[in-house]
Amino acid sequence: MNVNLTPDLEKFVRNKVDTGLYNSASEVVREGLRLLAEQDRLREERLLQVREDIQVGLDQARRGELLDGETVIAELRAAIERHNRRARRSR
Repeated sequence: MNVNLTPDLEKFVRNKVDTGLYNSASEVVREGLRLLAEQDRLREERLLQVREDIQVGLDQARRGELLDGETVIAELRAAIERHNRRARRSR
């Protein structure tokens, strides 16, 4: 495989090798691809979790387990205020 990089990316790779952290340009590229693969995996996990959460919400709605928006907002504000009070006391 042969890969062409922009001048900026070539400079970036050379700089990484020059720091001594990597022994070659290939190592830099492999590390970048490893990180990209990990990012893709994490994105897919988050997407699956969001889909599961949506399904849970839809199932709850079908069962009539709905919450009033104003009540939820009031509860969230109260929880935030409790958290802030605890944080101020622990300083």
